[in-house]
Amino acid sequence: MYRNKLLNLLSDYALKYPNEKNIVKRFINFINENKNCFNRNLLNGHITGSAWVLNNNKTSVLLTHHKKLHKWLQLGGHADGNSDILNVALKEVYEESGLTNLEIVSNRIFDLDIHSIPARKNEPEHYHYDVRFLFKTNGNQKFIVSKESFSLRWINLNEVHKLTNENSIIRMVNKTFEFYY
Repeated sequence: MYRNKLLNLLSDYALKYPNEKNIVKRFINFINENKNCFNRNLLNGHITGSAWVLNNNKTSVLLTHHKKLHKWLQLGGHADGNSDILNVALKEVYEESGLTNLEIVSNRIFDLDIHSIPARKNEPEHYHYDVRFLFKTNGNQKFIVSKESFSLRWINLNEVHKLTNENSIIRMVNKTFEFYY
């Protein structure tokens, strides 16, 4: 059921962002070619869910200094078989930050990214087909740092580029400005 929901969300995303049609096509092909695309045991890659979490004022984003990748990134992670990717993103926010008082700004996909994950221990290099949703805190913005992070930090959107030059992160900053301003 959610496989079809995700495919519909991807079609909707392609209409909103026609300049990203190639990445949408790669997502759709990957989902159609891999029935177990939501499971991390699919060695060539898998669907992941992420959250772009803004503070109440929509001026800062919560980023994690990821332990395994040594990069400042949005919160997110593996679907582990759950094909409801919005729910996956929400679960990851809680697991990685402890934040519970969130508003789902939109049920539509906020951003898509396909990125390579380096080989580690028993895992070969593979791809994360990352589906990202937009969230906003409602109230308390205090967080906890999970074991997956060196640090978590609220970063003013105008200063994100000082921590990272990751294209996908800068793209989400730009989409935030387009969405709100």
